[in-house]
Amino acid sequence: MDSLLFSSEFSSSPDLKDKLYQNGILKTYHEGDIILDENASIRSIPIVMKGLLKVIRTEEDGREILLYYIKAGESCIMSFLGGMHNEKSIVKAEVEEDSEILFLPIDKVTLFIKEYPEWLDYIFRLYHKRFEELLDIINAIAFKKVDERLLNLLHKKYEISRSKTIIITHEQLANELGTARVVVSRLLKQLEDSGKLMLGRNKIILSDSI
Repeated sequence: MDSLLFSSEFSSSPDLKDKLYQNGILKTYHEGDIILDENASIRSIPIVMKGLLKVIRTEEDGREILLYYIKAGESCIMSFLGGMHNEKSIVKAEVEEDSEILFLPIDKVTLFIKEYPEWLDYIFRLYHKRFEELLDIINAIAFKKVDERLLNLLHKKYEISRSKTIIITHEQLANELGTARVVVSRLLKQLEDSGKLMLGRNKIILSDSI
């Protein structure tokens, strides 16, 4: 399935878009599937055609933290860098919403960089966007309280899904924030008491005022 965002990225170079389809392998995944795990070899880079991925980093103590989302038309810059330098993955990529992903072999990634300036520009723009997102994560961890980070994460999920109903568990939220489940549960209860959201079984319904 052709992504409109993907098509617009390479609208000035239909030849490149055709080459990506010809050399890539399109696969379908479901919510919760892991398409790339930490310490795995990177043989291809994923380009999301439809759906949504989240990229996670796991600490030595087992805690996880959400780094960024990969939307339709985007790819994972960590895969680009790791694959091109023949390094193991330092992150985990998990399917957030049912997705269609085009996997491009690493050797083609390097070849297209030499042949198509638009491809290199695409990589640089992704790198810039991810760098800014990672700076936001560092800033949030260093200077923001957990309750503010929780609200920001809920806002981000709403902006992505365009739905006030967010299907997620307290434990999943805690993992994405890199904190304890009991902390998230306590903060969500406070937000519910203040009228900013309603809690349900494995879901959170945001109010119009949030």
